[in-house]
Amino acid sequence: MYTSKFRAIITLVFLQQTVVFQIETERCGYMSSKYLLIDKEILPDIFEKVITAKRLIQTGQAKGITGAVKAVDISRSSFYKYKDYVFTFSERADGKKVTIAVLLSHEAGILSNILNKIAECKGNILTINQNIPINQVANVTITFDIKQMEMEFDELTEQIRKMDGVIKLNLLAME
Repeated sequence: MYTSKFRAIITLVFLQQTVVFQIETERCGYMSSKYLLIDKEILPDIFEKVITAKRLIQTGQAKGITGAVKAVDISRSSFYKYKDYVFTFSERADGKKVTIAVLLSHEAGILSNILNKIAECKGNILTINQNIPINQVANVTITFDIKQMEMEFDELTEQIRKMDGVIKLNLLAME
């Protein structure tokens, strides 16, 4: 008869309206990791409240855990239960590479503006792939290292989304 041990570690990483759900499993001594992207609208509010409480503590807007949990209306026990398992993208991205896909209007300077914004934030651009524009829309993927970035990744992607000529931006991969 075959038996195996199974252990799972689940980590949630918030990115805009999407949650990267990392599941690390151990079976028979081998670790494997899977990532799922989940719209955060279907998750309980507690996860986002824990993120907010952690940010209040980090920025000094709350005096300790008690003040932070009161501000976001959760219990201390809920905070302690989830604080080590729920993160913003930037908190879990030390030394990481990300790949984003961007749909751009076929106009001069739009890609240059995006690359300048990434460089301005100290993102190290590793690769750029651009397809030939079809119907005045170009598909571009950009992979960059966010280890030294001076801006939260969420904030950077939001600024890029708001740029003129940017039609759509999606996170494709995180390493």
